[in-house]
Amino acid sequence: MKKILTLVLVSALGGILTLGAYKLLLEPEQKPIIASNHNTSTYLPTNHVKSIYNVEEKANFVAAAESTVNAVVHVKNVSVGSSQMSIQDLFFGRNPNPQYRLGTGSGVIVDPSGYIITNNHVIKNSKELSVTLNNNKTYEAEIIGADPETDIAVLKIETDEDLPVVNFGDSDQAQIGEWVLAVGNPFNLTSTVTAGIISAKSRDLTGSRSQSFIQTDAAVNPGNSGGALVNTNGELIGINTAISSQTGSYVGYSFAVPSNIARKIFMDILEYGNIQNGVLGVSILNKNSEEAKELGVNEIEGVYVSEVTRKSGAEKAGLKKGDIIKKLDHIEISKFEDLKGYLKTKRPKDVVNVKVLRDEEFLTIPVTISNIDIFSAEFMDMEFKDLSTDVKDKHNIPHGVRISKSNNKWLKNNLGITEGYIITKINDKKIESIQDISKLKEKYGDDYLENLKSLAFINRYGEKKEVIFK
Repeated sequence: MKKILTLVLVSALGGILTLGAYKLLLEPEQKPIIASNHNTSTYLPTNHVKSIYNVEEKANFVAAAESTVNAVVHVKNVSVGSSQMSIQDLFFGRNPNPQYRLGTGSGVIVDPSGYIITNNHVIKNSKELSVTLNNNKTYEAEIIGADPETDIAVLKIETDEDLPVVNFGDSDQAQIGEWVLAVGNPFNLTSTVTAGIISAKSRDLTGSRSQSFIQTDAAVNPGNSGGALVNTNGELIGINTAISSQTGSYVGYSFAVPSNIARKIFMDILEYGNIQNGVLGVSILNKNSEEAKELGVNEIEGVYVSEVTRKSGAEKAGLKKGDIIKKLDHIEISKFEDLKGYLKTKRPKDVVNVKVLRDEEFLTIPVTISNIDIFSAEFMDMEFKDLSTDVKDKHNIPHGVRISKSNNKWLKNNLGITEGYIITKINDKKIESIQDISKLKEKYGDDYLENLKSLAFINRYGEKKEVIFK
């Protein structure tokens, strides 16, 4: 055993002596390589890549939070609904007792005199409305106006002092990947801040292509609705509105109305008392439709104009069917939601520079935004729109107007007439356009049922029918 250990030690000692002799006598001298400031390499020193690696500049959450939390409020809504009628109520002829429901949300002070922006669904059907500031002072609130389509509402509280505000930012300039803070009042707490990035823009949650949300991964929970989405400068770039969840709580994505849309709704309500909706005057081809596949425009970048509305600003400016809209002013247009979102920030008579691709040539055409009233008319608790020439030719319809919206329960329950039906005659008079509908509204007003003698229509299956009222 001793002989074996002695042999191992001798072998190890011999290896060390051999390696040392090589390093000392045979290996060439190696000088250390030192990075030089004059090196032509494309790698940059880390202190020059400020936008990525400088932590202090990257996300100053403290400053943004401090400038926001005191301008985000708690909104409490007491609404009244009817309880279900019991057998006893039915037997004794009693009306069911009203049920009081408490709803909560958030709001953002945007004017020091006490104007607050929140979501329409936060204050809907309110009987009593109160606002609690971050310093726990509570005030009664008045609804100044609301827009259900964009889910934006404006409140007012009366105070003797100027209130802290969140200044509007430009949501069009917000970029995917940019840091943002969601500030709200979830779970009836004082203002709470969460952080994330912008995940996407121009999101539509309904599939109706009527929305244009900013999507973020900042945690938003029940009670955050109506709160502020701000950038790292503390500027308001969105009003938190919805979450994507199967549980009702935050699981990864939240959605905000862009601040440019919210600001436009706010100014419309204050200046005009209602929403000033404008339209470009074009119909856009759905990329997933059979017609899009036939035309080979499914893969285009931009939106394809399938129809130009008569008497619209688009027609007067010279937009044509087949044009591909690539840009509105400075906004790149890749899908319909981009176009819809930007137009929601515009009013009638505003001018928008429309960049189109036509016959492999780019053109920039100034278009004056038209009032939506020239495209629709309301009568009999329904909204009507003109039929496009393509629809008339395709389905061999000589005249008529389409029902785009209907709140007329009587016609729906008794005749099945609802959205999508085409009205061709009223009281034996041909309906050529919505101008005819407007004339009937002027003639009959709200007393249309007393004067309705006949109604001819085409249902969703293309069947032509006529009803005579005695």
